[in-house]
Amino acid sequence: MWGRAPSPVQVERSSTSRFEQQPTLIMATLRFTALVKIHGVNPYVAVSAKRASQLKPGWRKPMPVLVRVKGTPEEPSPINMMPIGDGSFRLYLNGKLRKASRTDLGDRIEVEVRFDTKYGSGLAHAMPVWFRTVLRKNPATGRSWEALIPSRKKKVLRYFAALKSAEARERNLARALQVLSGKPERFMARSWSRGK
Repeated sequence: MWGRAPSPVQVERSSTSRFEQQPTLIMATLRFTALVKIHGVNPYVAVSAKRASQLKPGWRKPMPVLVRVKGTPEEPSPINMMPIGDGSFRLYLNGKLRKASRTDLGDRIEVEVRFDTKYGSGLAHAMPVWFRTVLRKNPATGRSWEALIPSRKKKVLRYFAALKSAEARERNLARALQVLSGKPERFMARSWSRGK
């Protein structure tokens, strides 16, 4: 529950099995079960318009949320739910989250979602010096970076900020440079083509 006291506004759980429970809303934290499906190459769970409106009524653009699957990770993962167009969303599950929760395609999983109130329009993390240095040395790659939409830049910088070891930085820097140079490659749980 991320350290918050329960709100008087709650949606009660049904008395049916845990995989048929109704969503529970406690202080804008939505809990529900869903089947892991795939769209293209990306695993996701569907979030109905009714459930999404409990998080943020009337929201039609990518919705910043904090996510836990099967109670993991301890620190919720920041993800953008992607709108379908009818008020419903797809909550894509990145590789890190799937690994932490031991989740596979076809699993029925327990999901906790909360609107990310700290999400802002600016870049959440400063560009690491090691990334900035390489971009300056590679003008074409730097131009590809500048051409990315702000939300994509934010995701990349947030991803880089979470890297713990020098080996992880080197490995992910190499992948970032490949995709920004225009080579088709998978990076950050998605396929990139022509630098985006």
